[in-house]
Amino acid sequence: MPRPQGRIMVAQNRKAHHDYHLHEKFEAGMVLTGTEVKSLRAGRASLADAFATVDDGEVWLRNMHIPEYAFGTWKNHATRRNRKLLLHRKEIAKLERETTASGKTIVPLAIYFSDGYAKVELAIATGKRDWDKRQTIAARDADREARRELAARNRGER
Repeated sequence: MPRPQGRIMVAQNRKAHHDYHLHEKFEAGMVLTGTEVKSLRAGRASLADAFATVDDGEVWLRNMHIPEYAFGTWKNHATRRNRKLLLHRKEIAKLERETTASGKTIVPLAIYFSDGYAKVELAIATGKRDWDKRQTIAARDADREARRELAARNRGER
């Protein structure tokens, strides 16, 4: 059976856009076991508490939850194990430089299959304060209201 082409989304971290200012994005491969890949192909994963770290020149994805494969045997995987990420050496060096700066972290945004290979999208992020979050919500509401008024005007209601 040929590999599926294109990008097939498995899981997204929607809260990351709300909780962080996202800066630069990276795409990384993941080192997975067979049952982890089968669980991901079934669309089961959670990035809710996940984060990435750079340790000794390697990038690790921590606290990501991939549930056990339903038809797995006693060789099933641990659900929240640390998973190694595959990046180029220059990308790893850049991630390490950025995260040693104060207040920056590496946040996973999405897990997907790209041409049959499991990938994770990472972003360098800075945490938002409460007033930043309120400001973002106010700007989004104002934009929504402006679009609503423009649509009503174009329909001839106002």
